[in-house]
Amino acid sequence: MGSGIPRSTKRGASGVGTATTETLANVDIFCDLEAADIARLEKRCGWKRFGRQELIIDRQAESREVYFIVSGKVRIVNYSMSGREVTFDDLIAGSHFGELAALDSQPRSANVVAVEPTTVASLTHETFRELLQEHPEVATRMMVHMAHIIRASTDRIMDLSTLGANNRVYAELLRLAKPGIRDDNSATIRPIPIHGDIASRVSTTRETVARVLGDLSRTNIVKRDDDKLVILDVERLEDMIEQFRGS
Repeated sequence: MGSGIPRSTKRGASGVGTATTETLANVDIFCDLEAADIARLEKRCGWKRFGRQELIIDRQAESREVYFIVSGKVRIVNYSMSGREVTFDDLIAGSHFGELAALDSQPRSANVVAVEPTTVASLTHETFRELLQEHPEVATRMMVHMAHIIRASTDRIMDLSTLGANNRVYAELLRLAKPGIRDDNSATIRPIPIHGDIASRVSTTRETVARVLGDLSRTNIVKRDDDKLVILDVERLEDMIEQFRGS
């Protein structure tokens, strides 16, 4: 679908020109659009490249653009008054972010930082709203995406309200494992999650995460294997979490 998009050089956030094939063909919410519609949309986008740890959106900023990740990975994150990092999600190529401010014209609700070199396309909020009106299929996918965010947020609030720190770590490991679950009741998380990243997601400390992983390893529930973490017994991990959710 994207083969007709020309290869061009654009000036990234750092001002360095980089050659890249700029296409929105792999962005999830545009999967129902025709190639010609995607090509027209691409011409209306701004394109930028961000380096690792470079800030893309600053919380409370008044900007309204919507961003589409063409390549790379970003992290949605906020910081407490004491400077503690709270991670909401990591988004990969094909995802989008920034739609809340585009829709309700309120300040940005979170910081967005590039986890690795990342290329994004952006639309002004006016163009984005026109897009939703002209293409109901895109609007529907946007609503499904926002419903997913609400459900995930509800689950997270419940975990923070009802589970202790150890069990929140269990729940996060299970969430990370779900895409890699196999028929033999095992799952693979690749790459091995960083202790600090897990801690920032479940509101605990690196030391707690390290201790929990050590305990799970000694009881043969998880195993570190080269560049991956293997969940050896997914059902047992699920039972451990549900036991405390139901208490």
